[in-house]
Amino acid sequence: MKAYERMLKYIVVRTPSDGESGTTPSSQCQFELADMLVEELKELGVENASVDEQCFVYGIVPATPGYEDKTKIGFIAHMDTVSEFCDHEIKPILTENYNGEDLPLGDSGRVLTVKDFPHLPSLKGRTLITSDGTTILGVDDKAGIAEIMTLIERLQEEKIPHGQISVAFTPDEEVGTGASHFDIEKFGAEYAYTLDGDGEGEIQYQNFNACEATFEVRGFNVHPGAAKDVMINAVLVATEINSMLPGCETPRHTSGYEGFYHLLSIHGDEASAKVHYMLRDHDLHSFEARENTLRHIEKIMNEKWGEGTVTLTIKEQYRNMEGIIEGCMHLIENAREACKNANVPEDISPIRGGTDGCQLSFRGLPCPNLGTGGHGYHGPYEHAAVEGIEKATDVIVELVKIYAK
Repeated sequence: MKAYERMLKYIVVRTPSDGESGTTPSSQCQFELADMLVEELKELGVENASVDEQCFVYGIVPATPGYEDKTKIGFIAHMDTVSEFCDHEIKPILTENYNGEDLPLGDSGRVLTVKDFPHLPSLKGRTLITSDGTTILGVDDKAGIAEIMTLIERLQEEKIPHGQISVAFTPDEEVGTGASHFDIEKFGAEYAYTLDGDGEGEIQYQNFNACEATFEVRGFNVHPGAAKDVMINAVLVATEINSMLPGCETPRHTSGYEGFYHLLSIHGDEASAKVHYMLRDHDLHSFEARENTLRHIEKIMNEKWGEGTVTLTIKEQYRNMEGIIEGCMHLIENAREACKNANVPEDISPIRGGTDGCQLSFRGLPCPNLGTGGHGYHGPYEHAAVEGIEKATDVIVELVKIYAK
């Protein structure tokens, strides 16, 4: 079975994670896909495949006889998707011989445009997979799952000798909690790769430093007619907080290695309000400076409106794994060679986000990220070309061959 065919089978199983649940997995629907994957792994000969009580799927493909001393590598992809645009049936659409131009997404009224996605002309002539414009597609990260499954199948069918290969499919990557429960010992690999990137040939080992920050504002509410010099409107204080941040340092205005402040929400009333942010930066010193900027705003606001009016809480999430990967650059050099062998142009680029591999790298399992052939994640414009998914599979097949030398 082709990797894209597997992906089409997986994406119709909706698996949105829930960042508010406080459980692992955060949503029970992820077990439906996990059970399906365990069954498929066993059909592919991975008899030790299993899913644990927290919805982590593990399996180990034993080394080819005579290759037991080769480096033990692993491949990881996540089962959950974002919850946005995932509240009803996902209906993929295949457009053969795509013309590289603007493409209406079903009858949704949404259009996949070259203006918003400048890479689209490079997909001309390929078979493009999209949703119908009312949901996500689920390429992130079901393409990665499909590519790992197809790798296992190809190793058998093409009789490719290899060392031990570990595979894992994880829950709750999108809400940032899955990797903390990952059983590295059970996984059994010395090094690993997540398949959770964008276009085929992408190789990533520089990710954001990340945190979430929340300002809680306590207002002082009185009758508006008697409010002069007395009322403290919590919502106005919240908007004032946001106005103190640089308007040019948002996701819309940044790219590459540039960091940002991302306003997630402002909600409340005169009496109380909350302002919720994501902070991201590749450079640790710049990242810490961003956190200190928020602390300074908290101080200024309390000096202006009264002590206790504003309370800042910062929740650390993950750190840039670059320093870890620099100690084992064979992971990157071998990925580059695999791209060359698969006739896929390499693209070493920073991750403008995070992956399970970020946390796993700091826990002792160095784990850079590879592209899956997908684009436009986390919304109804998500798409992938069949050919890109197959090429991404070729890359990891070549990678296994390299580690078997």
